[in-house]
Amino acid sequence: MKKGIRYETSRKTSYIFQPQHGPWQTRMRKISNHGSLRVAKVAYPLGLCVGLFIYVAYIKWHRATATQAFFSITRAAPGTRWGQQAHSPQGTAADGHEVFYGIMFDAGSTGTRVHVFQFARPPRETPTLTHETFKALKPGLSAYADDVEKSAQGIQELLDVAKQDIPFDFWKATPLVLKATAGLRLLPGEKAQKLLQKVKEVFKASPFLVGDDCVSIMNGTDEGVSAWITVNFLTGSLKTPGGSSVGMLDLGGGSTQIAFLPRVEGTLQASPPGYLTALRMFNRTYKLYSYSYLGLGLMSARLAILGGVEGQPAKDGKELVSPCLSPSFKGEWEHAEVTYRVSGQKAVASLHELCAARVSEVLRNRVHRTEEVKHVDFYAFSYYYDLAAGVGLIDAEKGGSLVVGDFEIAAKYVCRTLETQPQSSPFACMDLTYVSLLLQEFGFPRSKVLKLTRKIDNVETSWALGAIFHYIDSLNRQKSPAS
Repeated sequence: MKKGIRYETSRKTSYIFQPQHGPWQTRMRKISNHGSLRVAKVAYPLGLCVGLFIYVAYIKWHRATATQAFFSITRAAPGTRWGQQAHSPQGTAADGHEVFYGIMFDAGSTGTRVHVFQFARPPRETPTLTHETFKALKPGLSAYADDVEKSAQGIQELLDVAKQDIPFDFWKATPLVLKATAGLRLLPGEKAQKLLQKVKEVFKASPFLVGDDCVSIMNGTDEGVSAWITVNFLTGSLKTPGGSSVGMLDLGGGSTQIAFLPRVEGTLQASPPGYLTALRMFNRTYKLYSYSYLGLGLMSARLAILGGVEGQPAKDGKELVSPCLSPSFKGEWEHAEVTYRVSGQKAVASLHELCAARVSEVLRNRVHRTEEVKHVDFYAFSYYYDLAAGVGLIDAEKGGSLVVGDFEIAAKYVCRTLETQPQSSPFACMDLTYVSLLLQEFGFPRSKVLKLTRKIDNVETSWALGAIFHYIDSLNRQKSPAS
């Protein structure tokens, strides 16, 4: 048997054959297991394993503490409610109020906005909003449907705003969420999902608390519900159980929402399927009337009134003609990355009469009317506000109140003006006529007072605040289902 080098690593000693004093003689020498060769063979892989173990342990610890830190700030301790939270050293203000943050991205049809909210929770009370940072970028996320990589730059720019606004110690405990609205709902499913996946990649690389559901297309009903939460939170209605609440009207670019809390049994009985939704918030349950009309937002309604089809160029580049435009008007209009040639048509009656007839065709049988809206106080915002401010019905900075009939009066005046000044705000006649008839279709009488506002207590009246509250509340319930 040929002799050579042999290792027996399973024993405490090993042997190596070496030449003895002569070339043909050998002797067996016992060597220690602590020799340099043995150490070299064992130490390297052992050190590698130890290092890998420490790294994995750190990653698990980091994730666990991020989640734990969030719940130490936002979650009620066992047997407590929203206002009875366990205090966290890094989330407790000098006055004993707990402090926490939330980041909500609103990916709308015309722009992407970030809302950075700071909250304080007094002991045994509903949380209060102490600060909001807001920034918007154009165009909307849907504009990058054919070039997904470009969408990341704007998202990162808005994330940097959040990083500057939130103290470093709060980053890993602050939930980060993006919800897309009508702009992405109107895109083909595959394109929308690619955009959302790119946003999710950017979010995952951020230092904030990011869940698997951090990016999504918002259900239209949820959009209305979240806006209702926002308005009622800011007006103080949510602080008093059983107290009076206010309704919400939101007119976006692609969709429009209505939401209120019915007090009349007849409203609940007569509401079509899908118009009622149960909401659990601050340990109370509300049954809301809430509905989102996709395609009836102001920009989508314009296209419908012009006779176009959402997401499709005009057939053979044909000009879209509308009685809601000045008879002498010719121009171009871009919507959802499609450019349309548009023009007015020869008037055989007053511009407002012709336009109202066309708008009525577009709205026919598309809106559910309910009687109870006559008796509920409503706040209206977004394009309702912009249109009213644009024609002087309310103060452009402060907002104000008006009656529904004011939109009709303004529409008649603007339509008549367009007959002599065709190049001045060509869509104003169409837009005001549409809003006037939309509100009447909802069931609002011309004498109904609406409060138009952009902000309440210096906070944007969008759905974003309500959505982040709802998200945090759902995290609480997931963590502690029995509470």
